[in-house]
Amino acid sequence: MKRLLSFFSLIVSALSALAQVSVEASISPIEILVGQQTQVTVTATMSEGAQAVFPVFKPTQPIIPGVEVLASQEQGVKSVGEGQVERSVVYTLTSFDDTLYYLPPFVVQVDGKPYQSKSLALKVLTIEVDTLHAENFFGPKGVQDNPFQWSDWSLSFWLSVLMIVLLALGYYLYLRLRDNKPIIASIRIVKRLLPHQKAIKEIEALRVEHRGMNDDNQESQKEYYTKLTDALRRYIEERYGFSAMEMTSSEIIDRLTKSPDARSLDELRQLFSTADLVKFAKYSTLINENDANLMNALEFINETKLENQPTEEVVKPELTEEQQRSQQTRTALKFIIMGIAVVCVVILVFVVYSLYQLFV
Repeated sequence: MKRLLSFFSLIVSALSALAQVSVEASISPIEILVGQQTQVTVTATMSEGAQAVFPVFKPTQPIIPGVEVLASQEQGVKSVGEGQVERSVVYTLTSFDDTLYYLPPFVVQVDGKPYQSKSLALKVLTIEVDTLHAENFFGPKGVQDNPFQWSDWSLSFWLSVLMIVLLALGYYLYLRLRDNKPIIASIRIVKRLLPHQKAIKEIEALRVEHRGMNDDNQESQKEYYTKLTDALRRYIEERYGFSAMEMTSSEIIDRLTKSPDARSLDELRQLFSTADLVKFAKYSTLINENDANLMNALEFINETKLENQPTEEVVKPELTEEQQRSQQTRTALKFIIMGIAVVCVVILVFVVYSLYQLFV
């Protein structure tokens, strides 16, 4: 009894295994024109681990007379559940004769046993040709030789060459400009004393210095009047605008007398006269005469001073000739480079527009 049950189990297992193998074939599209291609997909469903061998065709091998196999490509293995897998191969077919073809079943070997797909049909169509009106047909034409005229391209070509040359020149000048470092010259604004302020400051300093001086010493008196008259000369030169430092005392007085805003010059004339006597005639001044002359100098300055004048002065640095040439070179290089850039842009726009006109 046990043997009989085992025999029936084997039979059932074998039948189940047979039922699990199936081969399907499909074609798309089913209609093609002469020379077009269609694809046949052959799919085998089998148990996992089963070995399948699909039909093999060489390129351009006819599957039937009139239908050729161009290529075949396996799609791989895909699981479908319950221990089943699918393997597919796609065959690319073509035909050059218009008719309806019958494609025989594709045979797939699964574990050494053959399994067939269903048969397929392929319809190959041709293009209808009107043979009654031959005048509508023309023979093959040769290769068209489009006319090439150098005159149409020459201007754009030479302008392109010129643009390349200008770009190279501009790059070279840019390198020169980069290597030629700019000269940074800072402008300073300095505070300056007005002429009467400087003169009063010098005279006040002379007064302080004179306090400890021996009035009877000839050299001390000579130095005192030299400093006092020099301070006055510098003030007069800056105030009235003539070279008082290079003029004699009488020349200075005469020049001041002709000035439209001249004041009383008696004390100033007396001061210069005393100074000349001390410096050149070894004259010794009287007691308190030095202080009187110093006060006369201060009074003349206060009477003739101009106060509404700017107290700040803009000092611009003076560049050497080499620095000036370098600065001029940098400016020229900048203008040349900008000019080259503008010309290159204009040429580029013109060349692009000309090529567009040729191709349109």
